[in-house]
Amino acid sequence: MFEILGITPQGLAAQLLVGLINGSFYAILSLGLAIIFGLLNIINFSHGAQYTMGAFIAWIGLTQVGQWFGFPDFSINYWFALILVPLVMAGFGLILERTMLRRLYHLDHLYGLLLTFGLALIIEGMFRHWYGISGESYSAPEILQGAIPLEAIGIILPKYRLWVVVASLTVCFSSWYVIERTKLGAYLRAGTENPKLLQAFGINVPLMISLAYAYGVGLAGFAGVLAAPIFQVNPLMGSNLIIVVFAVVVIGGMGSIMGSILTGLALGLIEGLTKVFYPQASGVIIFVIMAIVLLIRPAGLFGREK
Repeated sequence: MFEILGITPQGLAAQLLVGLINGSFYAILSLGLAIIFGLLNIINFSHGAQYTMGAFIAWIGLTQVGQWFGFPDFSINYWFALILVPLVMAGFGLILERTMLRRLYHLDHLYGLLLTFGLALIIEGMFRHWYGISGESYSAPEILQGAIPLEAIGIILPKYRLWVVVASLTVCFSSWYVIERTKLGAYLRAGTENPKLLQAFGINVPLMISLAYAYGVGLAGFAGVLAAPIFQVNPLMGSNLIIVVFAVVVIGGMGSIMGSILTGLALGLIEGLTKVFYPQASGVIIFVIMAIVLLIRPAGLFGREK
């Protein structure tokens, strides 16, 4: 069996798979950030905490909600949580936008950053107080347990990780299509550029903006449910990821929908390759790329110069 710089093809393929899975999470989380920044002009630093909140809601639904209401045999399974949690998180986001963020749209970005950073600390602190930081396990549905052997390249592909990649890419590219290729998306983009003109045509711009933020938060909740069976559900899971996701958004271009998706996937694969050929740099490679991109193209790879 041939090797590439001392790495077997099986080892390389396994790390590329890990990189693709990580890239799927980077893509869907950075998509939510890009939607919120591109349409609301708010830097949502609480996005990682909302991702954590989604994972915890799914775990609570599976393990505790029945006991709370006196029905110990009742639980919310994974498939129901995959629908319910994004809706709950979207409702939570709608309340935040209506009560807090709406007051900041015409102010400096720093105010939104500070507010959402404070919200992130509150959410993380609440879950640390209630559940500690040891982490909780969440089982994948039975149909997605097990693995598919890929004999051609000599690795085993876990079914659940394949599902994560497919689900993430489906949601990402569907969101891109709606925002960039439909009349609803045209209204959303127009509402950020010239809201008064759009309101003159009878469009409820404040409601559209509220729903856009709710959708971004719902994406974070959806990613949290996808992540729960892979990573342990704990209050730090979002804070460990959000800095990397912000770097992905900056590299792709703040507010660029397609840029956030493609950059998230690409950087996940690059990170996976780095773990194979130079593991010591795997934790910083994304930030090195961010620095280089900002030096060459400050608006990001897919961003527009202003």
